[in-house]
Amino acid sequence: MPRNRIGAWNSVAGLNDYRAKYDVAMRGLPAPAAVRDVSTEYGEVRVYKFAGGEGRLDPLVLLPGTSSGTPVWADSLKHLLTITDVYAIDLLGESGMSVQTKPITSDEDKAAWLDQVLEALPEQRFNLLGLSIGGWTAMNLAVRRPGRIATATTLDAVNVYDGIPLGTVLRSLPAAVKWLPRSWRDSFNSYTAGGRPVEHVPVADMIESGMKNYTMRQPQPRRITEEQLAGLPMPVLAIIAGRSVMHRPEVARRTAETALRTKTVAFYPEASHAISGEYPDRIAADLRAFLLGHA
Repeated sequence: MPRNRIGAWNSVAGLNDYRAKYDVAMRGLPAPAAVRDVSTEYGEVRVYKFAGGEGRLDPLVLLPGTSSGTPVWADSLKHLLTITDVYAIDLLGESGMSVQTKPITSDEDKAAWLDQVLEALPEQRFNLLGLSIGGWTAMNLAVRRPGRIATATTLDAVNVYDGIPLGTVLRSLPAAVKWLPRSWRDSFNSYTAGGRPVEHVPVADMIESGMKNYTMRQPQPRRITEEQLAGLPMPVLAIIAGRSVMHRPEVARRTAETALRTKTVAFYPEASHAISGEYPDRIAADLRAFLLGHA
């Protein structure tokens, strides 16, 4: 298998640096009830199960943003566990504890590995909750392989309700140059978080290490079309940050309100792209109401 087509760590030292910071960030989460690595056609996918709630709702499946992993849910998880059981997944082909072994060459491949993970879990139906690129990952699965999805919720998803603005793309370029100083990556991460400082924050330290030390090798996600959104068979809740730099918030809001069959859109006017850490209790309340309304 050609290794130059598979996402990988740039060095053993880089992997060790990331793992150390991942472990520190994981301390901010409740202890998982179970940890497993699920075999898929494209690699081994790390899945954590957290027990919570009364368990009468289908479990949540959390999909993180790019260059992060399960620890990105540190501020949110305790609130989500009041709703139901939670699975948290490290995205395949990204920094995290999942290990890619086969090239991911299309959006269909991205749906396939996630569907294979859900197939390996004991439950039959799942409520997806995706942050940023995790929101796109949830919607990509919903479009292509909807059979196991009870509902889907997106937290400030990218490339779903609007494209990424050119200014953000240009600003991200220096952060992608791995030999540049950490300050370039911290600057971009602070920019996406509404200007908040990110130095010495465990989750931000982990993300910066992933950006520096892991090389992703898969195609950029294609924008989910309005026609695809309108055709989704399951209820969808779109939570949109009003100060996000990853899309044009009002455009994203209008698209979601127009295209989604259920018209369920929550707009947080003061939230940045770091919405999951800024409004964890409000997100959990909105999500609980949405899930109970469609149980």
